[in-house]
Amino acid sequence: MLPPAGEAVSIVEVAPRDGLQNESVVLPPEQRAEFISRLAACGLKRIEAGSFVSPKWVPSMAGTAEVLKLLGDRPELRLSALTPNARGFADALASGVAEVAVFMSASETHNQSNLNCSIAESLSRYAAIIEQGRATGMPARAYLSVVVGCPYEGKVAASKVVRLGVKLLEMGCYELSLGDTIGVGTPRQVSELVRDFIAEGVSPERLALHLHDTRGMALVNVLAGLESGVRTFDSSAGGLGGCPYAPGASGNLATEDLVYLCDGIGLQTGVNLENLVDTSAWMAEKLGKRPVSRVWQALRATKENA
Repeated sequence: MLPPAGEAVSIVEVAPRDGLQNESVVLPPEQRAEFISRLAACGLKRIEAGSFVSPKWVPSMAGTAEVLKLLGDRPELRLSALTPNARGFADALASGVAEVAVFMSASETHNQSNLNCSIAESLSRYAAIIEQGRATGMPARAYLSVVVGCPYEGKVAASKVVRLGVKLLEMGCYELSLGDTIGVGTPRQVSELVRDFIAEGVSPERLALHLHDTRGMALVNVLAGLESGVRTFDSSAGGLGGCPYAPGASGNLATEDLVYLCDGIGLQTGVNLENLVDTSAWMAEKLGKRPVSRVWQALRATKENA
């Protein structure tokens, strides 16, 4: 059953990190900071600003500390940054970011490809980071990737996803974002996965869905999540990005499409859709590409014809 009209949905905007990290054009910190400011002006409050990873592995995320410095003190925003290790966490802490995010995969092969370590090693590494976060007052969010299917191993068992997800929450992460990284999930799979977490005592308020639209399933999976009690969704302005370590995984859920859906069923996001379309157009010009968002294309065409 869908939530009643007027209920709030929380959007975590990931385009400045998950979106841009998979683009061939590397933008300077000044443009990335402006992008975040424009997204904030649209009404987005939770924004993934970048990641503290080695520029050798992800060149597009070089200068995240400078991006945050350019943004200055923005108490109205919850700016987050991805931190894969202790060095990344230390850099994030020094940057003044509001929260950090740790990330790992539900399959060994994808975890090795993405993080160059095993699942067990990832958990050990993050236990120290999360504990340090507690000591310094830095909240941590967790991403768990390939929760439905892996590009290397195929179908991923829901029991394994739940076990790892519960572990990350027990370690101290305040929220768990479940990633359909290659976009193979269907509504029944999403509903059953959320149900399995609830059966283990995890409230759906502590879960988020990070959906990819590779097979056109993202929005129907959002509906399945809403019917299951999830109220937080990750999305990317214009549908930017994907996973560079997952072949064929292009196509994050577009924020425009998510906002249009929520508006249409009476849910509150606080996002101005028209301003968001203009912001995605601005970024598309910088990247030299057209946004893949269906709603963006429809609204932009209407505006241009007018």
